[in-house]
Amino acid sequence: MRSADELARMSGLSRLEARMLLAYTLGRPAAWLLAHGDEPVSPELADAFLSLAARRRQGEPMAYLVGEREFMGHAFVVTPAVLIPRPETELLVEAAMQSLTNVKSPSILDLGTGSGAIAISLALALPDARVTATDISADALAIAQSNAQRLGARIQWWQGSWYTALPAEGRFDLIVSNPPYVRSGDPHLAQGDLRFEPVSALTDGDDGLSALRQIVSGAATHLNPGGGIWMEHGFDQANPVRVMLTDAGYNHVRTMVDLAGLDRITGGTLSL
Repeated sequence: MRSADELARMSGLSRLEARMLLAYTLGRPAAWLLAHGDEPVSPELADAFLSLAARRRQGEPMAYLVGEREFMGHAFVVTPAVLIPRPETELLVEAAMQSLTNVKSPSILDLGTGSGAIAISLALALPDARVTATDISADALAIAQSNAQRLGARIQWWQGSWYTALPAEGRFDLIVSNPPYVRSGDPHLAQGDLRFEPVSALTDGDDGLSALRQIVSGAATHLNPGGGIWMEHGFDQANPVRVMLTDAGYNHVRTMVDLAGLDRITGGTLSL
């Protein structure tokens, strides 16, 4: 039988990736491998690890291989039915929380929730908030509901396309969304992790702005007076999104940059 260290060297992966997959396969913390790397691994587990390593060498995202990704300090289950939560999207959650600092028991709507990472993170950070989340995908909603139950977050779920998923009654203090914003035909769709993620969560099949337009155009009828909206977008889409919000009558329209210094989210406040 081969040891864990031998399997890691055979994997063709970086040391970090090999350790992550070994820890997942063996059901052990990654730190355990530092002290036990010379211990033999059963043939069954060795085969399972090498199979995962082969998939990783083909580019399959690590998050899908191990079945989870950390976001805002919480572990979210992810599958190829949902977009993998990304660190830059944490900015959207942080901006949302900041905008609600002086709002008592805020009502929040997350459009296109996917894994539920945004809605659940807000619900856990703001326990007095009423959080509603929608997604057109039944598979995505099932994953989001499972994540919410496991993490202890209370969310109201609706299936459907954007605002059509919602019942007629009810307004919100804040709308947040990380919609599909990659242009159809963008070469990035055929590169890296994006090759394995759900296409409908990445691109609108158009110019990359159509989903953002739908969200902005319908937001006013679902916001309380003085309510706000924050949306994630591509690094080169901030200006058209600001124009959308300004033309729709929003005040204090601004863009925030992510840790890489790229324009990442834009929001505004509905006039009272």
